[in-house]
Amino acid sequence: MANQTLGLEKNLYDYLLSVSVQEPEVLTKLRQETAQHPMSQMQIAPEQGQFMALLVQLMGAKRTLDIGIFTGYSSLVVALALPPEGKVVACDISEEYTAIARRYWQQAGVADKIELHIAPAMETLDRLRAQGETFDFAFIDADKSNYDNYYEQALQLVRPGGLIAIDNVLWSGRVADSQVQDNRTNRIRAFNQKLYQDSRVAISLVPIADGLTLALKK
Repeated sequence: MANQTLGLEKNLYDYLLSVSVQEPEVLTKLRQETAQHPMSQMQIAPEQGQFMALLVQLMGAKRTLDIGIFTGYSSLVVALALPPEGKVVACDISEEYTAIARRYWQQAGVADKIELHIAPAMETLDRLRAQGETFDFAFIDADKSNYDNYYEQALQLVRPGGLIAIDNVLWSGRVADSQVQDNRTNRIRAFNQKLYQDSRVAISLVPIADGLTLALKK
């Protein structure tokens, strides 16, 4: 995993941040705290978060789905971009990680916009489908072995014309290295090929952070 855009030298990446990322203080503080966490590499990059917030605003999204929360940056950046009546439905299994998220959601004044479900995400997604829920935007950033399952669920939950964003599709460059044959890398390779051939969506793989595929549901 990478929590900054791949392939950029430090001075160029620092310049990118200095002229691009307009990060509210609460997001900066969350990112700085998460940087001290043993699993800090799971944090999304600030330039990616801002890009996702811009997409949500461009779409006029009101209901979004976040699969994989960690310390809450993606949910927070999207919630801040939503209108007052907007809602993020967030899925995770960790009370420990999401305790940090809840604290920052509260500080940012958006806790009422975020509905957190602590359970295996597939169970939550099944329940949302049974309830007839629909979403404008979905972000997938959870266990890679289930990416295909999460994508299929999101494709049912997102409205036509809605957008699914999938993180880590470049996998720190390992997907392009034929010498790397571990299970997670091979699953991401297979998933990328599936999306490339999927006529149900129009896609663009954006080389931001660790690679972000955007899939527009037809």
